[in-house]
Amino acid sequence: MDFKINILRVMPIGIEINRKCEICGVVFRVKYLDTRYCSGKCSKVALKRKRDAEAREARLDEVATSIPDIREYISVKEAVAMFNIERGTLYRLIRIGRIPAVNIGVHLTRIKRSDLESMFAKRPEAREEKNKPVPKLYSLEPEDCYTIGEICEKYHIHDSSVWSHVRKYSIPSRQIGNYVYVPKKEIDELYKSDV
Repeated sequence: MDFKINILRVMPIGIEINRKCEICGVVFRVKYLDTRYCSGKCSKVALKRKRDAEAREARLDEVATSIPDIREYISVKEAVAMFNIERGTLYRLIRIGRIPAVNIGVHLTRIKRSDLESMFAKRPEAREEKNKPVPKLYSLEPEDCYTIGEICEKYHIHDSSVWSHVRKYSIPSRQIGNYVYVPKKEIDELYKSDV
């Protein structure tokens, strides 16, 4: 068998980074720079949450596509599916009077579709807006940056490891004379330790 090791993922020798698990909150020592969970169990929990969210989105998409365009009043469930807003938020807006609604019986609240269309974007547009990457603003002025040598000294890492991480994580750099500057915020975030 041929085993390949991704050199960019392996932690540099001599550096220890502790992070907080995104699931259970336990502080643990990372083996790889992109590690987010403390154990396989937490990783499986995160994967299950992701799959459950995807299944919920598929169900809501199905409900949203089944609503005829000519229907003027829609139920709360249909409004949640069409406009990508939470049920609790919708009921709160109805309760404080920002969205007019008609109650025609137990669990039969109806909302005028045009009122919601004027306030919220439909599900596909809202999803596109949510999935847009937020542009990061970097200050590449020397006072806001480390040089490669400073990173090597501070974190006890070889410069080839620093360069490979800068390339892998698309961290911007700027060369002024003989020095290459990399934003402090990005480097500190990459090598941070939650102790």
